[in-house]
Amino acid sequence: MPEPIARWWARRQWSRGTDVPYEVGRFREAWASFPVLIRQYRPEFNGGVVLTQIPPAADVWLTWLCDAGHLVVATPDEQRSRPGRERRRSSWCPDCTELARPRTPSLPMAATVRLPGDSPLVTGPVAQPSGGSTRGRELEATWANRRSTAGASGGRPVRARVPRASPGLCRATPDLPPGEPFVSSCAPPPASAVEAQLRADLTERLEFTPGQNAVRLGKPFFDHVEAWPDIVLPELRVAIEYDSTGRHGLEHVGKREDADRRKDRALRGVGWEVVRVRTGKLPALGPYDLQVGGLGRTTVPLLLDRLREIRGDLLVDAWLRR
Repeated sequence: MPEPIARWWARRQWSRGTDVPYEVGRFREAWASFPVLIRQYRPEFNGGVVLTQIPPAADVWLTWLCDAGHLVVATPDEQRSRPGRERRRSSWCPDCTELARPRTPSLPMAATVRLPGDSPLVTGPVAQPSGGSTRGRELEATWANRRSTAGASGGRPVRARVPRASPGLCRATPDLPPGEPFVSSCAPPPASAVEAQLRADLTERLEFTPGQNAVRLGKPFFDHVEAWPDIVLPELRVAIEYDSTGRHGLEHVGKREDADRRKDRALRGVGWEVVRVRTGKLPALGPYDLQVGGLGRTTVPLLLDRLREIRGDLLVDAWLRR
């Protein structure tokens, strides 16, 4: 019968006769194959006990925090045996499962509204133009405007002008929670072959979901609610940027450096960290930025060390390719 973490820990202290029955890192190797569970475990919700102090076979209730922010109470065995295409990536949350369940929408009956002497101009649900509803007042104002416009134009129906959105606004941004990575159709292609080479070199050492090129933001960033890092690491929630001054020495300096700082703040605001590989004489903008002369053999090892500083050895090493 599973028991709460505090009772389980106290019983282990009594049976082993010590305040720390399992030292930190005791079960590190056993948990290394479950990076998602490493990320979702929070010691602050489990009496300060670290995950590597808990045997995977322990019959104890643990509190996990899913990537969407839901608290889940489950035993280690339950979490490790959740179904998934790849066992080491499997995770589970009852709230996310309920939200992802398909639902059949109930569509209202549609009708065509015809104005006297006009062709059909409005198609949609039938609504009374009068009354106290906001939709009714808007429809009544639309009808009055079209009648007056049609009279001024000799009785010809005139379609109302629809204001256009900003030309830079991407309408294809999906409605996702802030901080969620996804594949964006608005993202520009890679700016240089060096970025592609860095991505390929990192892929040889680190396993991460390929293809995702955008992160949903909470606030607009240059008329967008998405950011496009050079490399997106969804499993670690880290964005990697490769910065150089370019052929003419004008890239990532001046106002463009201000835009880089703003982009970093937008990503950190939704729970992501940013690592910029700054080449040449470009100064570091963040606490984890790398200043290198160019892309070389030591770039990826240095980058992995930065990732370990951000997310910890246990989580990063769990995603290393063997």
